[in-house]
Amino acid sequence: MNDSPNSQVFDAANEAETAAVAHKLATSLTAPCVIALRGDLGAGKTAFARALIRAMPGVAATEEVPSPTFTLVQSYETDQGTVWHFDLYRIEQPSEVLELGWDEAMDEGICLIEWPEKAGGYLPTERLDIEITLGEAPSARRITLHQHKEPAS
Repeated sequence: MNDSPNSQVFDAANEAETAAVAHKLATSLTAPCVIALRGDLGAGKTAFARALIRAMPGVAATEEVPSPTFTLVQSYETDQGTVWHFDLYRIEQPSEVLELGWDEAMDEGICLIEWPEKAGGYLPTERLDIEITLGEAPSARRITLHQHKEPAS
């Protein structure tokens, strides 16, 4: 269902349907792009990111896709470009992102960013925000995609 020209909402009844949304998105990504994954702790941001990465052409189905909670960033080579998966939950200052290969990732990669609000002013204005919220059933999720574009000059 479309809420606005720049937004789409998907209701997923379970993790498999959430992964299906991620798979559909994965086929349309080209570098460089930034995806800000928003949602409460336990909402499914990491599960969504893992499903998206596994759906990228060139990623082996058996490849481990760990959460970058402790490493802060993981990267994956795909046929569509390098995917950078950031988890900023543990950073204390926005400038810490610069120590993670942030500039290179933003310039050349497909960037998935969990806890993007921690990046402060380093988060690009042109990006896709994905908000994942809990649904009525324990495994249900509402996934809202909102495209932020640079204003035309």
